[in-house]
Amino acid sequence: MNIHEKIMSRCLELSEKGLGTVAPNPLVGCVIVHENKIIGEGYHQCFGGPHAEVNAINSIKDKKLLENSTLYVTLEPCSHFGKTPPCADLIIRNKIPRVVIASSDPNPLVSGKGVEKLKAAGIIVETGISEKEYEWINRRFFTFFHKQRPYIILKWAQTKDGFIDIDRTDESPKITWITNEASRILVHKWRTEEQAILIGTKTAMNDNPTLTSRFWKGKNPLRVVLDRNLTLSKNLNVFNKEASTLVFTSSQKFSNSEHINFSLIDFGKNLIPDILHELYSRKIQSVIVEGGAKTLKSFIDADLWDEVRVFTGDITFKKGIKAPEISGKKYSNQNIGTSKLNILLNKKTG
Repeated sequence: MNIHEKIMSRCLELSEKGLGTVAPNPLVGCVIVHENKIIGEGYHQCFGGPHAEVNAINSIKDKKLLENSTLYVTLEPCSHFGKTPPCADLIIRNKIPRVVIASSDPNPLVSGKGVEKLKAAGIIVETGISEKEYEWINRRFFTFFHKQRPYIILKWAQTKDGFIDIDRTDESPKITWITNEASRILVHKWRTEEQAILIGTKTAMNDNPTLTSRFWKGKNPLRVVLDRNLTLSKNLNVFNKEASTLVFTSSQKFSNSEHINFSLIDFGKNLIPDILHELYSRKIQSVIVEGGAKTLKSFIDADLWDEVRVFTGDITFKKGIKAPEISGKKYSNQNIGTSKLNILLNKKTG
């Protein structure tokens, strides 16, 4: 690893600190080096707040040092006015002579224009340092722009003998937990990192989940519920005021409220692409699908998923609803107490 890669590695670490708070903006980290010494650091901390370059530059007391420094940043500095002024202009104004960038910005508003502006001002620009590593960290943002849809994470828990649920009856308990408390806390952490969480009608009805991140500090995701005929009771937890809810339905008998919105959709063969198109139009960059076997299978059959996270608990059902079958690239596996967590990637991901 050369010096550029070492410093960019620190930028990558910083960028990850914004996960769950900056979307739909990208994760960005920035480091400023003067005479081989880091003199400033920053990252994009929250949507609408200062960008990484701004925070890094503001962390330096003696701004004169910038005239003989190198700015490292994970993503091409913006060149347009958005929620904040252009970072490219800030770099030029502070007379920073050299900029090292991991990746260009896939956003058409920025792509290439930030680099062009810097070069036109006489700044030396180098790109492509640790590019693949950064694109993986910022995969939600890149998927959103490259594929015009959210990054899709499928998640479920299954028993040792491969069942996702028991056969529900009036006498059976509402929820039969497969995993342990540590696994459930981890799932709530994941919820703070993604913009939306999706379930089908049966899961909403059978489990009455809240779909919030109440076991972990952070933002609640947008709750997305499939309810074709609007059969779900509005007394269910997914309709409480703890978070916003978006309901996909084919019935026109709906009325939007302050925290519940409806989207009219055809539940035909293009259901999943149409759902993703609507989420894309709402600038949702990532979604966790926590539905039952039917909902999960619909995403798998459409090959519209990027990552799957499967917990295997230390129990057996012997009969019930079989867990979905899926294949992909092995990414990681670990023990979470008595449960095992396996993460797979779609072969087209990354």
